[in-house]
Amino acid sequence: MAEEYKNYNEEVDDMDADIEEKEALIQEAKEVEANEELTENEKIDRAEDLRRRFRRIHFSQSVYEEQLHDQFETVLDKIYAKRDEQIQKSVALKEDLIKRAKELADSDQWKQTTEKMKTLMDEWKAAGNAGRKDDELWEQFHDARQKFYDRKHEHWEEMNQSFEQVRQVKESLIEKAKALQNSEEWKKTSHAYRDLMDEWKAAGSAGREYEDALWTAFCDARQVFYDRRNEYFDALHEKQDENYEKKEQLVKQAQLIAETESYTRENTETMKNLSVEWKDIGSCGREKENKIWSEFRSFMDNYFEGLRAFNEKKHQDWVERMHDTVAHKQSLIDNQKRQIKQLNDDMNGLLSDSERDQIEEDIKDKEKFISELEDEIADIDEKLNEEN
Repeated sequence: MAEEYKNYNEEVDDMDADIEEKEALIQEAKEVEANEELTENEKIDRAEDLRRRFRRIHFSQSVYEEQLHDQFETVLDKIYAKRDEQIQKSVALKEDLIKRAKELADSDQWKQTTEKMKTLMDEWKAAGNAGRKDDELWEQFHDARQKFYDRKHEHWEEMNQSFEQVRQVKESLIEKAKALQNSEEWKKTSHAYRDLMDEWKAAGSAGREYEDALWTAFCDARQVFYDRRNEYFDALHEKQDENYEKKEQLVKQAQLIAETESYTRENTETMKNLSVEWKDIGSCGREKENKIWSEFRSFMDNYFEGLRAFNEKKHQDWVERMHDTVAHKQSLIDNQKRQIKQLNDDMNGLLSDSERDQIEEDIKDKEKFISELEDEIADIDEKLNEEN
């Protein structure tokens, strides 16, 4: 009996711990939303992480947990709304930059306009991400700039300018490319190489004597980074595949236990340990992670919902047994009281002291038995009250 109480209390403690964890995540989300030192992209990354952590917490289907979920989503909505506002601002800024770039595309002031184009590029980078329209806007901006650089290149060809200047520019770009070779900021550095490529194209030709060798050196410098990036992502994908296989095994274990509908302490402990193992394994990639997590969570939810129903049924059976026991003991008490009344009636007609003494002794025994039964009933009532 005591072990049953212990299991029940453990479930209650788990639910309380889950609620406390969700409340803490809501507070953390509010702090992220209010933190003015974070960029919008950083806030979005934090929000996604908080959402993943929130979803990992067991949901016991209580009204209060529904309220916590709504509070949590409301805070995240504010974060996303600010991100959307920032995207709209970025779109407006980049559309203006495209307009200005197009106005400069036909300029014959090569040096001055080149500086202006660089300034526009700096402003473009500072404008932030424009969401879904970012690639489309970039193509327009890039085309406008490229139009100018193409004209500039043609002008240099027409004017037969010295290839020495171009050679120096490209040697500088090669050095910049080499300086980025060991970077592990894969996305940022890829964008930087794209910008270097734009500058390379805009620089024009260094002449037949140097152009091929310069291009080979530039490509080799870039390829060092790309090879390292490919190696990193190959290893990452391999690790993610390994993690996926490990998580598939955890899903199978969770499914086997859930389908037994056997809610033993050992099975419950195993299911909890599976959740710990899941967290320790690490990610298997966003697309696969979401799918396999959904499968794993469904089996976990099925098991613990069944466990809750099982414990409720077991508790209800115990309550019914206790009520039956009380009724039986009360019946014994009533029977003893009737016997005592009968003995008192019988004693009134007796003249022998020995017979009267015997009856009085019998009455005392029955009264003692009644007292013991009443104490037992009181103990049961106290236990029942503690459960309510």
